[in-house]
Amino acid sequence: MVAPATLRVVRCGGSALHGARAVFSADSYLLCASGDFVKMYSLATEETLRLLGGHADLVTGVQLNPHNHMQLYSSSLDGSIKLWDYLDGIPIKTFTVGSKLLALYALASYEDLVFVVIPKSGERDTFQLVSVKLTKAAGQDVEAREVSVVLTGVDASPKCIAFGREGEYVASVKELNLQVYFFKRKQLNWFSLSATKAKSGSNHFTCVVCHPTEDCIATGHADGKIRLWRNFHHKKEYTYSTLHWHHDTVRDLAFSVEGTNLLSGGVESVLVQWHKGSDCQKDFLPRLGSPIEYISVSPDGALCCTLHTDNRITIINSNLRFSKSIQGLIKSTGVKTGLVVDPRTKALVLNGEPGHLQFYCLQSDQQLFSLDIVQRQYIHQAGLNQADLVKAAFSAQGKWLATVEEREDVADPELQLKLWFYDEETQSFKLNTRISMPHEEHITDMCFRDMDEVEDDSLILVTTGRDCVFKVWVMVEDTDPEAQQSVSWSCDFVGSYHNCQATSCCFSEDGSLLAVSFEETVTVWDSVTWDLKCTFCYPPGKIRNICFGRLTCSKYLISATDYGFLCCWNLLSCALEWSAHLNILVLQPDPLSEYIAAVSWLSKESSLFVFKPNEPRPIYIQRNLCKEKIQLAAFIPRDEPEVIGSEKHLWLRRSQLFFLTDTQELMTLSTKSLEERLTPSSKQLAVEESLPVTPFSLLLGKHRHQQSQEDIDLGQLIVHNKHEQDSPVVKELLHTPAHVLPSASFLCPIFINSLLISKENKSAEEVADEVEMESEEAEDDSDEERDVTEMEQEDTSPVELLGEVMCKLSKSQEKELRKIRKMDYSWISAF
Repeated sequence: MVAPATLRVVRCGGSALHGARAVFSADSYLLCASGDFVKMYSLATEETLRLLGGHADLVTGVQLNPHNHMQLYSSSLDGSIKLWDYLDGIPIKTFTVGSKLLALYALASYEDLVFVVIPKSGERDTFQLVSVKLTKAAGQDVEAREVSVVLTGVDASPKCIAFGREGEYVASVKELNLQVYFFKRKQLNWFSLSATKAKSGSNHFTCVVCHPTEDCIATGHADGKIRLWRNFHHKKEYTYSTLHWHHDTVRDLAFSVEGTNLLSGGVESVLVQWHKGSDCQKDFLPRLGSPIEYISVSPDGALCCTLHTDNRITIINSNLRFSKSIQGLIKSTGVKTGLVVDPRTKALVLNGEPGHLQFYCLQSDQQLFSLDIVQRQYIHQAGLNQADLVKAAFSAQGKWLATVEEREDVADPELQLKLWFYDEETQSFKLNTRISMPHEEHITDMCFRDMDEVEDDSLILVTTGRDCVFKVWVMVEDTDPEAQQSVSWSCDFVGSYHNCQATSCCFSEDGSLLAVSFEETVTVWDSVTWDLKCTFCYPPGKIRNICFGRLTCSKYLISATDYGFLCCWNLLSCALEWSAHLNILVLQPDPLSEYIAAVSWLSKESSLFVFKPNEPRPIYIQRNLCKEKIQLAAFIPRDEPEVIGSEKHLWLRRSQLFFLTDTQELMTLSTKSLEERLTPSSKQLAVEESLPVTPFSLLLGKHRHQQSQEDIDLGQLIVHNKHEQDSPVVKELLHTPAHVLPSASFLCPIFINSLLISKENKSAEEVADEVEMESEEAEDDSDEERDVTEMEQEDTSPVELLGEVMCKLSKSQEKELRKIRKMDYSWISAF
């Protein structure tokens, strides 16, 4: 019996794309580190073509194999270096170093040798640059323990180490020191700067890069200056010149392929190009969106790319003109809107750039588009109170979007409620109604009445606020003849309860009831007459989350308090159905089933509980879901129901659960293994239905019998031959690229052996049964004996008759069938 698959926590987005410098391949691809994976983007279409997964921790370095540009090296904190065939997404070798790898460097002048930065054993926050010998031993997983120390006391950042022309020397910067080590002479030169502080900051080193053809080293500093070091072969006769434009830290530097230009970037979001090391000749590419973290140049010099702190990759032409932009999940200062699902695109909607909503595609891990809600210029200045987006909600059909923006002010907070209508012509949202100060205090929650039918007068928006009221907003026809739109929104009802703050709200599935929580009390209102129907109170603790059950559990109301209680109320009996003592931070119902996901935080770990309101025992429990605190979660409907092998995972069949941690890592739960999730469709071999059956298709185990319509009409039996089995050797031959395969003399014996059929030893019982069968067959006549012999030569596996599968006959049934066949039915011919 096959054990049921276990759920795996998978990083699916939000991982920083600036974990290491990106690498341009020679065939128009861009490879960069993203969390535990290496992503391969197409420079032509900007889409993610491949996801190289296999590391167990963050990827810290990506380098092309200098001796084979069709291969890629990657390093990780898991202590391994992987060699990839990145075009096919196949790991060729895994070299285990045994220590955390923080940076990776591969040079053409050193064969089978790479350089990595590792922690120095026994010393905290001390790192060293070492060379690692990549052994040529057979096997896919090998040990790489041959390590030689090159430099000690280096910085952990990969930007603080650079190799000189043809690998003759290596330069390392840390704090106020620059050290240059010459490999042939085995000489180490130290250069130090005096600790000075100006108005713009200190002059600490932040990055270093070496000229490709000359003996020149460029260093970036925290005060915004760039220094060009020359004649550093001598400890005392060195010289340097200074370039200065950046007003803050220089984040990264890169020389062009010829070395004639120097590129620099920092927090100003401006790429600066310095011509021939001159302070007078420079070009700028401004307004790149966010601070520049890394700069990479393509091997042919035609393109360069900048990696930004907001998970954006910008592709730039050699003439310093913007070409393309690849935007991942933006990590904002705080996801105040929560995780909202766009009903139209199934995209995840949340805070993006300041004052914007980002529509994020989960399948491609890219941003679809960004909607400017605040529509004001954001000023990057600490301590400045600016308008920020805090709430967002979609109607059931996705035609309407409600947003709330607020500006913190000590004297008087500024609030705005905006209603946006989706325009089919422009395929974007247009502002319909702007309401200033919808509440006197901050808005705590809002929701639309979730009606699946065509939205008309039944569409209602409810907002709750700290001003102790909830408000009902409805659409009204605009009487102004000069108005561009025919409808607008206005307040229809204001409700309150005992002068308590309203904290959250939600509608029932059919929209007939509205639940509003007021501190420790949950109130239920009729959505037609707005009469208060009942109240539920379960002190101590204020209500943190509320939601209605769905489908067969629509008579239940679930609430979670900040004192650690999860309660289920029966709306028909107005009684407490059950309660549990759990510190629930997230309460998320599945819109397509009765299941509800609850995430708790206890003992510095998050746990997941999935339950139905009508059953007090959870259907699924996942302890220690992750060590980070989960702030938000959302169920995303699947395009097609998932095939689930275990009953306890059925809650994932129609929807997939995504959750966001406090570090803004987007994660999900998957029943598929890592190999199944990462195998692209192009690698999944299958014989097309239209192709004829060939001996080669039988070797692959993909034999499919084709029936003609005449056979179906006659009801003939089509017997499937099950002798053919999947050949792992053939699959390995087809999956592995030709340039990494061993010799044919090595593969031929393995392939021939895979075609041989092993002879199984028969047990004594099977031999006895065969003897008994032979004695019975001897009693039959010759014609019958011939028929039975032909039957026995056929495969006894299940047969297919008009789409129905028949089971194998037992021995007694076979005896009875022989007796029936012996009977004389010639008298029927008279009729």
